[in-house]
Amino acid sequence: MLLSIFRLMQCRNVNKHSVNELLGVSLPHRPRLGLRIDLVHRDSLLSPISPGNISSIERLKRAIGRSQDRLEKLQMSAGLKSERLGGQVKDVQAPVSAGNGEFLMQMAIGKPTLSYSAILDTGSDLTWTQCMPCSDCYKQPTSIYDPSLSSTYSTVPCKSSMCLALPASACTSAACEYLYTYGDYSSTQGILSYETFTLSSQSVPHIAFGCGQDNEGSGFIQGGGLIGFGRGPLSFISQVGESVGNKFSYCLMSVTDSASKTSSLFLGDTASLSGKIVGSTPLIQSSSQPTFYYLSLQAISVGGKLLNIPHGTFDLQPDGTGGLIIDSGTTITYLEQAGYDSLKKALISSISLPQADGTTIGLDLCYNAKSGHSTTKFPTITFHFKGANYNLPKQNYIYVDSSGIICLAMLPSSGMSIFGNFQQQNYHILYDNGKNELSFSRKVCDSM
Repeated sequence: MLLSIFRLMQCRNVNKHSVNELLGVSLPHRPRLGLRIDLVHRDSLLSPISPGNISSIERLKRAIGRSQDRLEKLQMSAGLKSERLGGQVKDVQAPVSAGNGEFLMQMAIGKPTLSYSAILDTGSDLTWTQCMPCSDCYKQPTSIYDPSLSSTYSTVPCKSSMCLALPASACTSAACEYLYTYGDYSSTQGILSYETFTLSSQSVPHIAFGCGQDNEGSGFIQGGGLIGFGRGPLSFISQVGESVGNKFSYCLMSVTDSASKTSSLFLGDTASLSGKIVGSTPLIQSSSQPTFYYLSLQAISVGGKLLNIPHGTFDLQPDGTGGLIIDSGTTITYLEQAGYDSLKKALISSISLPQADGTTIGLDLCYNAKSGHSTTKFPTITFHFKGANYNLPKQNYIYVDSSGIICLAMLPSSGMSIFGNFQQQNYHILYDNGKNELSFSRKVCDSM
């Protein structure tokens, strides 16, 4: 199945409308949900593609490599503009999405149900899985879903608003075809459809998803597809909407914790925060990049001293470039070069250890801590978001290896900044799309 020519689709501003208004349909009543779901790190011993009992530094090196790939995809997504002329897309390539991630969750599709692992991605919208008949599919750990065996499967009509919400689509035989590309020559292509999904024994009917019959590339081999938790109307979290109170949260284990432990995802009533200190900052939505969760980073301080970072360094620009997003699928934090340079300079002045070469690890600022590590003082880094301060103690920005090398788990970037999951570990983080607000509190995630 080829999508060489795309049908002109009407562009609509989704920011001021609910998903139901956008779709123009009355979705089935969804009871209020409260779910807790285990998140398995892709390099965990519990992962279907576990690399085995590798060292913590090897896990970090693998994660850094994937983070760099994901940064490039996100940058492409923020910068690519497809022109639609004369009923066709001038660029044959569809808009680029992030499409990979660090965490897997177990879910099931159809009736009778078929279980599989899906990549959780807060940087993508479309939920999809591989489907039979498959013209080109990668090998996945579980059986491939066959819609002909499910009593709850149906296709999305070509003229539906859900089809119109796709960034690139075409109609053949009254079916809505889609194409999503992911920047590294990975892609999924197939039929936009409806199906019942089951999470933690709770069934959710009539979810629009991509029934992928042509799926290429190496970015998805850890699971049978992807579950989109972005902010756009096609995402799973947007479609379930009111039934989960328009919110979800997660608490991520430290990357240095046991490889057999899981993190936690919460939906609906279970997503609320508890703790002595809860910070909240607005979620910003870009009209040109509505999928991403942007935050307003106003300043950074080290040891209580504000850094001399040029004003506007982390501002989101009208064309969708710049800004800082919070992302579960990127391990380390990437800061715009001017901000990173100021942070690096302050840390060099504050940490009294000999510097070391971190090239083999993939990080920039490293120290030799074989002696003096236990007595060395490490300053707290504070990210000053609008309305809230996010404190990073040593364990949230310094990677410590058993060899005695320690490194800053951040790198410079250009055109986009990302707040990665290393900096989110042992924080309970709540995304409230109803309030357009992100909240957080310190938590030992292993105890939740």
